[in-house]
Amino acid sequence: MTSSPEQRTLALLSRHSIEHGPTPKHAQLKAILTEVCHDDLRPGDSLPSERVLEEVFGVSRITVRRAISDMVADGTVESFRGKGTFVAHRPLRSDLHLASFTAEMKQKGAEPSAMILVSEKAEPPESVAEFLGDGPHLHLTRVRLGDGLPYSVDDAWYSATLAPDLLDKTVHKSVYSILASDYGLPIDEAEQVCTAAAATADIGRALGLDAGQPVLRIRRMSYSHGRPVEVCTSTYRPDRYTLRMHLRDGQA
Repeated sequence: MTSSPEQRTLALLSRHSIEHGPTPKHAQLKAILTEVCHDDLRPGDSLPSERVLEEVFGVSRITVRRAISDMVADGTVESFRGKGTFVAHRPLRSDLHLASFTAEMKQKGAEPSAMILVSEKAEPPESVAEFLGDGPHLHLTRVRLGDGLPYSVDDAWYSATLAPDLLDKTVHKSVYSILASDYGLPIDEAEQVCTAAAATADIGRALGLDAGQPVLRIRRMSYSHGRPVEVCTSTYRPDRYTLRMHLRDGQA
């Protein structure tokens, strides 16, 4: 007889116990639940109710709520009133290097895909023409997905001089890979500017956000062997993307 997802989760949790000792019970419970979330469950899987956790571990409702609250704070789970507590979708982390979205998703262990919103040859905005030169150029707008979930909207322009038939390629995959393999244009240098912004109605619909909710916006101008190739503005859901920087004292 096949067990339900809740029964499987309870079986995993029943392998653990709360001990009497110097470590607070809420911290022990958090450690147990965090381990199960990371090692055995998938994003979107539900945790047992507070009442069930009380019974399984023999702790108070206050202890359970403190453990869950701490896990929500560190991004391990998401809790929704009237619905329950669920394993959070782990944010994509970027170290501000030149890896493509596809490469970063694969490194994360997620399946990358894209939904094309715009694919056209057109006159670019003035700011793009200043970088790529006079148009027309290639305009590609995509919703970038990881395991079917929206992470970002990429609004990109590519040099029609250097990659004239790029839009005829399979651009729902990694454009950087296509640029390198088909045109000899590996992206080897870029300038990036990161800003906080509010989601427009269109961006919100694409990312599953309400208009006005905060988003992370990254504008990238990319080169290959010193030649301008791409201008891309990526707008990310902040709960699914994390920037990490390693800083060092320049006087060292």
